[in-house]
Parts: sequence; C-alpha cells; structure tokens
Amino acid sequence: MQPFTTLTSTPAPLKVINVDTDMIIPKQYLKTIKRTGLGTALFSEMRYKEDGSENPDFVLNQPAYRKSEILVAGDNFGCGSSREHAPWALLDFGIRCVISTSFADIFYNNCFKNGILPIVVSPEDLEKLFDDADRGSNATLTVDLEKQQITGPDGGTVSFDIDPFRKHCLMNGLDDIGLTMEKAPKIEAFEEKLKGRAWA
Repeated sequence: MQPFTTLTSTPAPLKVINVDTDMIIPKQYLKTIKRTGLGTALFSEMRYKEDGSENPDFVLNQPAYRKSEILVAGDNFGCGSSREHAPWALLDFGIRCVISTSFADIFYNNCFKNGILPIVVSPEDLEKLFDDADRGSNATLTVDLEKQQITGPDGGTVSFDIDPFRKHCLMNGLDDIGLTMEKAPKIEAFEEKLKGRAWA
C-alpha cells in the first residue's frame, strides 16, 4: 500500500449528500475481484450519458478536476452497501483523500485499508473547503497527515482528528498484510519454539 504523508491537489467539489456506494461504483462492476481498472467506472451513472459519452456537467469531467486527488463531498459519504469496490474505484481514479462531515462506518474503515484518507470536518469547515474547491485549478489544498492539518490556497488551516493507529498505518503504507509482516520475526520465533516442543 502506498504511504500517505502529504498530498497537494486541486480539490474536486461533490456537493451531494448521502452518496452511497452504488453511486460510487454501480453493482454491474462488482464481478471483478481486482483492485485495478475500476477508475473508469467511478460515479459512472453521473459521469456518463446513456450513449456512453461524458456528461460535461459532472465535476470530474471538467478540465480543472480531471486529475483531482482530493474529493470534498457532502454529508454521509459512502453510505449503503459495504462493497470494498468503492474505495478501490476511488483509488484507481487517483483520489487519495475524501473530506466530508461524516462517513458510513464500513466505507470509512475500508478507506484506511486501501490507502485513502477520509477526513471528518465540521459543516463550517466543509463550506470553506467547498469555496476553495469551487475556484478550480486556481486553488489547491495540502493535506498533511503528520500535522493533521489541511492548508487552503490562502494559507488558512483546518485541523482534523484521526485514530493514532490508523494514522501510523497510512503513513507507513501498512495494510492488513503489511501489519502481519511487521510481526514476522515474532511469528518465526514462535514457530521455531513449537517445533522443539514435544507433543503428548
């Protein structure tokens, strides 16, 4: 998993509340168990018209936001079913950070397991960040995980809370497998001890 330390990007504003996981990645794309290739299907029902052409009104299709790595979204982001394909699609598109006032619990947990930083801010701070995002390519946000701080284009800052263990995992690029591998020496020592034990 790619470590997350600092990230600077033009933020994309998605001013929609209750964005569920089916909106993030519709059910017809859930047949794959691969984590790659889902970026083209991200928000597909909003990104594309019925004929398959791009919807120019959708934020991620607009020139300023095509390469956004930060998504500023409405309340209750990631609600609905527990599909892990949702963070896979966001990550494959290139989004490493989602900022909202609240997240569905399962989606929130899945983000950390896949190298995405979900940040919870107050409604007042979200409005400020929406204002920054509305400025398009003329504005960038910098997310500093070590300092737990978002810096806007005018130098203003927003602080955020994060669980210390999750912060450690993100900053060191540790998913569940990586955490297990950190314990490899202790696991090997335990296995050696078992080999020498006489079983009744």
